[in-house]
This record gives sequence, structure tokens and C-alpha cells, in this order.
Amino acid sequence: MINQEVLLKLEHFCAYQERCHAEVVTKLYSLKITPDEIDAVIVRLIETNFLNETRFACSFARGKHRIKHWGKIRITNELKMRQISTFNIALALKEISAEEYETTFQELSEKCWNSIQEKNTLKKKKKFCDYMLRRGYESFLVYDKVTFLEKEI
Repeated sequence: MINQEVLLKLEHFCAYQERCHAEVVTKLYSLKITPDEIDAVIVRLIETNFLNETRFACSFARGKHRIKHWGKIRITNELKMRQISTFNIALALKEISAEEYETTFQELSEKCWNSIQEKNTLKKKKKFCDYMLRRGYESFLVYDKVTFLEKEI
């Protein structure tokens, strides 16, 4: 038997923003719910489409790329941390078109390079590479770009 008050609370929790299973389970544990009840609530949320891991992964990837300008590596790692399956991660990454990814990378890299005030070229290149790699862009893209930008100096 599912506690209706808990179910309503979780439906609101999931309707407010896309959630992954791990977030919902954590929320249920914080409400001091038994493991059997947790399983029942999760099943009910999935049946009523309040909880959908594929939808969460796709939404997460689109949002983090468009708003925070994260690269595919960072998005993949963040989704893995949230225990999303590799199948859903692959689907989520397909949400980002190659043109959009390339444009975002070019704009972010130009902005980053121009904002670094370092006079020493080697230090500037290191700061640039560290920043772009931390954002989750592939190393070959970052190193190709830094080589190109270095030639412009």
C-alpha cells in the first residue's frame, strides 16, 4: 500500500523538474520511507510517466550544453554519476547536433582565450587548455584550437 501523501509529494517533486531515479530514491529516504514502499512509489511514478530516465538524460544534456556550455565528456561523466545507463547517455548526446556543438565550442574557446590576461604564452595556453578540458571538451579539439590560436599571436 502506497502512502498517498508521499506519492503526491513525489509527483510534485518530479513534475517541478526532470529527476533521475537516484534523486527520487534519495528524496524518499529523506522522508523516512521503507525500502518496500520506495520500490512501490518508484514503480508508480514510472507507470504514470512522472519519472522517465531517458527523458531526464536528454533534458539534462540539452540544458547543460546550451546553458552551461559543457562538452560531451563532462555531460557523460555527470550522467554516469547519476547512475544513468550507457544507452540513455548515448541517446542524450544525440540531442546535441554536431553544428551546435562546434559553434558552442568555437564561441567559448574564443571568449576564454581573449579573457585570459596572462602575458606568458605557455601559461596562457595551459590556463586555456585546463579551462576547456574542465568544461568537458575533447582533448583533440582543445589542443587543435590552442595550436590555431597560438599561430594568431
